[in-house]
Amino acid sequence: MEIIVREKGRITLPLEVRKALALREGDKLELLIENGMIILKPKEVVKAKDLKGIISPIKVNLEEIEEAPGKV
Repeated sequence: MEIIVREKGRITLPLEVRKALALREGDKLELLIENGMIILKPKEVVKAKDLKGIISPIKVNLEEIEEAPGKV
């Protein structure tokens, strides 16, 4: 597969590549250079909606919330 480097170093990922990796506009890619090769891979971003249902709700009281800033 051939890709052309355009002005300002821009490239376009072919549609078949974007579909195969389920990439959409705004997705982030990680760029690595290894052994003279450019490697692009999707950067995993965890969204809040992806976490829904993983843990059950946690009960906290107002005092705990007020004390939280500054705690490590």
